Amino acid sequence: MTEYDAPVSPSVRPSLTDGLMTQILEIIRRDNLSYGDGLPTVRDLAKRFSVTAPTVREALRGLQATGAVELRHGSGVYVGAGVSRMVLANPHTTGISTEATLQLVEARLMIEPTIAMRAALHRTSDNLDRLQAALATALQPRDADQPEARLNFHRELAAASGNTVIYEVIDSLLAVRRREQREVRRMYDHRADYDQHVAIFEAVADQDAARAGELTRAHLTEIRNAVAARLS
Repeated sequence: MTEYDAPVSPSVRPSLTDGLMTQILEIIRRDNLSYGDGLPTVRDLAKRFSVTAPTVREALRGLQATGAVELRHGSGVYVGAGVSRMVLANPHTTGISTEATLQLVEARLMIEPTIAMRAALHRTSDNLDRLQAALATALQPRDADQPEARLNFHRELAAASGNTVIYEVIDSLLAVRRREQREVRRMYDHRADYDQHVAIFEAVADQDAARAGELTRAHLTEIRNAVAARLS
């Protein structure tokens, strides 16, 4: 029996798991693997690192929570889309409150007008296509069976800024705070939200950075005021 097979106390288990996560990430780095590439099986990883299969699965679940790997039932282990992220969302969300929702909007109000200005200056034709696609599906009923089919306008606006870290910040806010985002949509007029997105898109398409920033600030200010009204 190796030291890894011996009973591990809860206080020791995280360091063992963290070590395995680091070694699995090192395989990805050393072999120059990218999103969608296959990784060794759980059995092969257990043999390589002289640990049990459940210990490997625990490490893989930790990596899956950050998007670094994907565990596909009946298929295997693959490199995930988040393997190169610099900003990671916390996969453990807390209960929703109107106060938390207000803080979310205020945080976005601090950074998204600048993002819109950068998007106007750096957007590509592909960015504009994706922004248009986000607008095109915004008024359609949501398909519960295909939750990822709908593009998010603010996420695509961040992508158009050309700054990967900024994109990941917005992506993390929107991913982790999905419940708060749904609450915001209930508080704010959906048609007004759509019309304001259209105006921001037109400013970005025209490469009018000042107008894009002003419109985004006004848009998020209205949303903040709608949320704040629920607190009063």
